[in-house]
Amino acid sequence: MSDILAHILPYIASRLEERVTNARPVSGGDISAAYRIDTVTEQYFLKVNGASFALEMFHAERAGLQAIEETKTIAVPHVHLVDSIEGKTFLLMDFVESKRPDTSDYQRLGRQLAGLHQCSQADFGFPSGNFIGSLQQSNRPHSDWAEFYWSERILPQLQWALTNGLIQRQIMPEEEKAVSLFREISGDVKPALLHGDLWGGNYLIATDGTPYLIDPAVYYGHSMVDIAMSRLFGGFGAGFYEAYHEIIPKPAHYDDQIELYQLYYLLVHLNLFGSGYYSSVSSILKRYF
Repeated sequence: MSDILAHILPYIASRLEERVTNARPVSGGDISAAYRIDTVTEQYFLKVNGASFALEMFHAERAGLQAIEETKTIAVPHVHLVDSIEGKTFLLMDFVESKRPDTSDYQRLGRQLAGLHQCSQADFGFPSGNFIGSLQQSNRPHSDWAEFYWSERILPQLQWALTNGLIQRQIMPEEEKAVSLFREISGDVKPALLHGDLWGGNYLIATDGTPYLIDPAVYYGHSMVDIAMSRLFGGFGAGFYEAYHEIIPKPAHYDDQIELYQLYYLLVHLNLFGSGYYSSVSSILKRYF
């Protein structure tokens, strides 16, 4: 048993009132260490993180997963525990045995994501802030999508990049021009419950074909944000988009929305991983602003 698990596993066993029979490292933890935990009757996925913000991050992840779970539109792993012990914070959820997707799996994922996006509320945002990767993400409510996207998404990332010397002030868009452009290309947007970080590593297809969403950064926003992120790094079959757009048709300004919503994620990657993402960010900023 690793030193990391020495205190955590007995605590988990006592909380679950089950004996832990096996624990082994698994892939899936970009920010945190990840393990599969077996008890006599169940399998669990455990994330462990020692960062100062880990408890806040895992509580936010649980809130996001629960928000999706409550819609009953698409599956997520159920969260059982979030806690800290001996300086380590952990999140315990169901373990999902996964397989490689086929065409019908992609179609099912597309249909169910569209179902999630049909869940709405009055304002854009979320009751609490959360994280995109290890960066904090503000979700203060706005009645106007363009203002939300500028104030809560693009501007904070631009400011971080500027402070860290990753961009130059002269390529920073003016607020009035940015908000006007976002309003023009998005049209009349109804708040949709988003996964918020929908790249190819953040969904699973269970062995029985059930799609699961994992590692969300949820809020109510424009449904095209999830589609834009899904196209940034690939990993989604054509059937996913065909099935999704049968339910939620492609909007006008589709290509512009893809690029301008990918801008947020490219800025996040610039701030997380450095100047390798600068050319992609500057290219979009120069083209649109």
